[in-house]
Amino acid sequence: MDKQSAQLVFTAGHLEDTKRLAARLADLSLPGTVIVLDGDLGAGKTAFSQAFAKAMNVKDQVNSPTFTIIKEYEGSLPFYHMDVYRISPEEADELGLDEYFYGEGVTVVEWGSLIDELLPEARLHLYIEVSGPQERLIYVYGQGEPYETWAESLKENGV
Repeated sequence: MDKQSAQLVFTAGHLEDTKRLAARLADLSLPGTVIVLDGDLGAGKTAFSQAFAKAMNVKDQVNSPTFTIIKEYEGSLPFYHMDVYRISPEEADELGLDEYFYGEGVTVVEWGSLIDELLPEARLHLYIEVSGPQERLIYVYGQGEPYETWAESLKENGV
């Protein structure tokens, strides 16, 4: 996703704003939801994932799956947290990601643009950019349904 294609640019003045966006998206999530996170190192992709998991009623501690690649959690729906920063698209392809993407749970993929060709056509993409000591700009792009509708709703109604 390039930032110019964003349907919404959300300004998170502090972590609580990011948590609010994550909770709103968790409320919209259905089985098969795929949310792709990209952005600056240290911008808050894992913090977003943690807030999203909490809103999905995940009781376990959610940490970055950088070295395990995929972590599975139980919540109101199964929650699959991926970090594909350290693997190639070929390695990712061997992991059987379709089972997660098209399964009964919700998948959040950190660094998802690295495996763009393996991701479902329909997905929600967030690009998180550091814009100040605590401030983040979050570019939201919905690709396909229901994600285009989600992005437009967030834009029209606020988060």
